[in-house]
Amino acid sequence: MSETVELAVSRLGASGDGVGACADGQACYVAGALPGESITARFTGHRGDAMVADLITVHTPSADRVTPPCPHVADLCGGCAVQHLSIPAGLEWKRDRLAEALSRAGATPEIAIAPPTLPGTRRRADLALLRRADGSVAVGLHARGSQAVVDLSTCLVLDPRLVALFEPLRAMLKRLSALRRAGSAIVNLLDTGPDLLLRTDGPLDAPGRGLIAAFANEHAIPRIAWAMGNAPPEMAAQTGTVGLSLSGAMLAPAPGAFLQASPGAEAAIIAAVLAGLPRKLTGKSRIADLYAGVGTLSLPLATRASIAAYEGDAEAVATLAAAAGRAGARIAAVKRDLARQPLLPAEIDRFVAVVLDPPFAGAAEQCAMLARSKGRCVIYVSCNPTALARDAKILLQGGFRITAATLVDQFLWSSQVESVLVFSRA
Repeated sequence: MSETVELAVSRLGASGDGVGACADGQACYVAGALPGESITARFTGHRGDAMVADLITVHTPSADRVTPPCPHVADLCGGCAVQHLSIPAGLEWKRDRLAEALSRAGATPEIAIAPPTLPGTRRRADLALLRRADGSVAVGLHARGSQAVVDLSTCLVLDPRLVALFEPLRAMLKRLSALRRAGSAIVNLLDTGPDLLLRTDGPLDAPGRGLIAAFANEHAIPRIAWAMGNAPPEMAAQTGTVGLSLSGAMLAPAPGAFLQASPGAEAAIIAAVLAGLPRKLTGKSRIADLYAGVGTLSLPLATRASIAAYEGDAEAVATLAAAAGRAGARIAAVKRDLARQPLLPAEIDRFVAVVLDPPFAGAAEQCAMLARSKGRCVIYVSCNPTALARDAKILLQGGFRITAATLVDQFLWSSQVESVLVFSRA
């Protein structure tokens, strides 16, 4: 299909594509187009009941259009969707999406906007690895709407210390027989330097371990873990200890551990959570932190009250428990799969507040228990407006109201929307 069409773009879709209407009224999604623009595009396929087209010409540019700073925009790199949209306009777009989600839940609160994440500050990357026909290896991100790997020469959102690893990692992987065709590299930037988890589709032999050890030494990487497929990781090379300071406590995260993407956004989330707590807390007050991870929220919350931190990942629970012990923090870390075993109303009633930072799918079962409880304060950290709309509706129908809402633009130039909502009831 190669038919071209003239379109008037009316809005941005959830993934950052411009959306216009074809002559028959069918929606058409065009990456790189902005609301208010008249464009020429070429049809390339379908997305459900809608059409998809490539942008050819912008006839009347939006006042919010800017020149994308990254050279990989032309490759449709999946890391960024709206580099052609000014940062202020991008924040308003994300606020509108959050407002629309909360409106569907039945609430129209004022939404505050935290300072945007700065370029060059993201400390975590999940990179795709692909061995090409000539034996070279692509290291990068998947292209938008495709499994093709965009081989990155740079990345403007990542900390430069991570970008500096792209080329040497590419050279090392070219020689690594354990990477037969495809794999991944999760890299976290800790206080002690980059921390790398490699996953490959072949076994790691002795020469491969030697390659990885030499790479770790040459690039001051204290730890490199490896796994075949989805197997549990094992240590491939360790040249030193690993550590990350969170709210004054030193952690030793497991390889590939989930961390908030940037320190600035992490600080904004923590500030919004702490601001939403009940004002009258005492030394005997107890707060539940659900989906606690390695303690991003538990540790600062422990400066205000005693914390019961619930998390389903055993390694994260162990990391948090050890960090809390070293810091003398008032945290009891508990392993519990909250999707299968949510806190029940009687358990919830023991706490003056419940904080939850659920995965992308949200926490419908847990919110149902919160709605049935006598709890008076729930602070919900969301990374998915769709799941938030569903879960907020459950809480609102249970007698809660939204008393504060904060947008945190953790993922600069992406379509992802992070927010902190405070729910209270008399």
